[in-house]
Amino acid sequence: MQASRFEYKHRFLIHAVIYLLAFQAPWNNFLNLTDESTWLLAANMLWRHHLLSFMDAANLILVFALVFMALAAWLRTWGSAYVGTSVVHSDSMHGDAMFADGPYRRTRNPLYLGTLLHTIGLAILMTPSGAIFAIALIWIFQFRLALAEEPFLTARFGKPYLDYKAAVPRFLPSLRARVVAAGQQPHWLQAMLGELYFIAAFLVVAIFGWNFNAQLLRRGILIALGVWLIVIAFMPRKQSDPIAPQPAA
Repeated sequence: MQASRFEYKHRFLIHAVIYLLAFQAPWNNFLNLTDESTWLLAANMLWRHHLLSFMDAANLILVFALVFMALAAWLRTWGSAYVGTSVVHSDSMHGDAMFADGPYRRTRNPLYLGTLLHTIGLAILMTPSGAIFAIALIWIFQFRLALAEEPFLTARFGKPYLDYKAAVPRFLPSLRARVVAAGQQPHWLQAMLGELYFIAAFLVVAIFGWNFNAQLLRRGILIALGVWLIVIAFMPRKQSDPIAPQPAA
């Protein structure tokens, strides 16, 4: 069930392929499925059932998407601020540092959770079949990536990691911190640059979404992705110092 080493190394490319297929949904033509966005269809459905006016329904769905995208951007930036962007974007697993700060005191995988939340928000711009495809595959892939890391960290850190694993949920965040803070200082600017795509994608939808132009939003998100790739290419590669988490009292 866990991701292979090849999948882990090329996880960003695999994410990109999933999103590309979800937005294009090439199977729609063969299956005679609609090419309308989930956003438009859901708003129409709420309007036809006399639950909301079309405009109110469209606004409600947009707000729903923005909430998920905002949470995603925050979780990923918060997590990256503590673990370091060089680790986040590395093509291999790292065993030099194990942190118990920031979101890692409440969930073991805030970055993977953030990616899933981002996908749910982004899904309103896809066709229904594309949205289901993206959410399902991204969720399965995040889960498999998390499973791939656990044996590696167990072998690397032993009992301290097993204690951490027992105390902190894999995905769903705990309402309270489950481990003692390790005292690591966050690097917010580096994290914001490293997670620029998620932040910029949220801003694109938040600023331009009220025009209800899904095509414009898709182009804006592609531009955000391109800018992020350029920023990542010029970011320094520096690893964080090792810190082992300890269960909270």
